[in-house]
Amino acid sequence: MSKLDEFLAGERIDDVALFLTHEYLDEEGKIANYGQEVDNGIVLVVPGDDGRGMFAAGTGMDAMDFAQGAMGQRGSIDADLGGGECPEAASDENHNVKFVFTFAEEQNEEVGGLYEEGDVIHAYAQCECGTAYSDRWVVGEK
Repeated sequence: MSKLDEFLAGERIDDVALFLTHEYLDEEGKIANYGQEVDNGIVLVVPGDDGRGMFAAGTGMDAMDFAQGAMGQRGSIDADLGGGECPEAASDENHNVKFVFTFAEEQNEEVGGLYEEGDVIHAYAQCECGTAYSDRWVVGEK
């Protein structure tokens, strides 16, 4: 089972996943060697602190600030984390995801709601149009 499969199965709660389009990858392809290829780029699964640092280095943004800003706009992010549907896109427009930052949160019955049902994946995407948006789901339900 790949790191991405383990992450999406809720087995790597302390890690984060980063989707980077081919444009964000280094020219030598070294970053790609550490991730899993998906349709439009690479998904890296790395320890949480390292991942947040990589996100900041690659995007110039603090990962948690980005996530907090994206929470206000709901969209749909692909189950493999390799893309999504921008909520600002009209049906005849093509809005591509630039990058996705994702983390998982353990089931917490005391909180209730979605968290009562199981571990939850939190995903935050940046569209080429500038819109940041979020999606979340219970592990195994997407």
